[in-house]
Amino acid sequence: MKRFTIAALVFSTMLWLTSGMALGACGKITIGEMNWGSAQVIANVEKFILEVGYGCEVELIQTATVPCMTSMVEKSEPDIASEIWINSVKEVFEKGVQDGRVIAAGNVLKDGGVESWWIPKYMAEKHPQIKTVADLMANADLFKDPEDPSKGRFYSCPSGWVCKIINNNLFKAYGIGKAFNNFDPGSAEGLAASIAKAAARQEPWVGYYWAPTPIMGKYPMVEIQLNDYDAEGHACNAKEHCDTPHAGRYPPSEVLAATTKKFADSHPKELAFIQKISVTNDVLSEVLAWGEDNQAEGNEMAGYFMLKYEQIWSAWLPSDIAAKVKKALK
Repeated sequence: MKRFTIAALVFSTMLWLTSGMALGACGKITIGEMNWGSAQVIANVEKFILEVGYGCEVELIQTATVPCMTSMVEKSEPDIASEIWINSVKEVFEKGVQDGRVIAAGNVLKDGGVESWWIPKYMAEKHPQIKTVADLMANADLFKDPEDPSKGRFYSCPSGWVCKIINNNLFKAYGIGKAFNNFDPGSAEGLAASIAKAAARQEPWVGYYWAPTPIMGKYPMVEIQLNDYDAEGHACNAKEHCDTPHAGRYPPSEVLAATTKKFADSHPKELAFIQKISVTNDVLSEVLAWGEDNQAEGNEMAGYFMLKYEQIWSAWLPSDIAAKVKKALK
């Protein structure tokens, strides 16, 4: 692990050095670097490959989903958004596509953003009979709530999160409240800590979490099978006062790269690279877990990814560009 730490630090220096490379036909490109880990990894990987492989001058612009997409639609800036969770900017994004200002540029998260109910892998292996919500209810005694041993404890979202409301309604729809207490962990940190504590002691745990995240990279989890997703039912579940809660899974969140139409028209080769970027949640969660353990910045996590997962990123590139990038990493 130490060698990856050193390599990533070297990589961060390389990123700084390549920023001064002479411009080729590519010219200057701007990338919106979102303020969360997975997006920072992708943005820094894009920066390095575009500079080393394509001879571009790349500037990372610190931003967030809504202001980034709004600026792309209204001002054609930045050129690239490395990771957009479309559900959070659906109206703005769709208008931008309709008006010919932005385009979708590939599914950057291959399996989408995932929200669900989980148990640790060690629990699933020890109790293979637990697969569904009905199975959970039948085995609630395995997950005893220390404050109310008559029921199991389900770790939900903190108050104020939409998923807290959704989980409340799922509790009603499944009738799981008969067997489990819907526990509020108080914060994101509290929820993550509950998983880490249980894993350290190999103790039972069941609750809500999402991916890609460092926690999902550190602690292998197995998804509880919820019923099929229903758009109308989920929309009701997201309301605090839902008259007919639906017993169905969270929808997969479509997570895309996006570029301005101006960039797409002027940089076809670079666009082809952006469109091929696709990473699984498992891989990104593992990279984020490494980053958390090593207190790494986005460019250092990108270095770790480039060094460890050559088989993934090289498939995004023509052979001559991939050769340039591999040479730069040696």
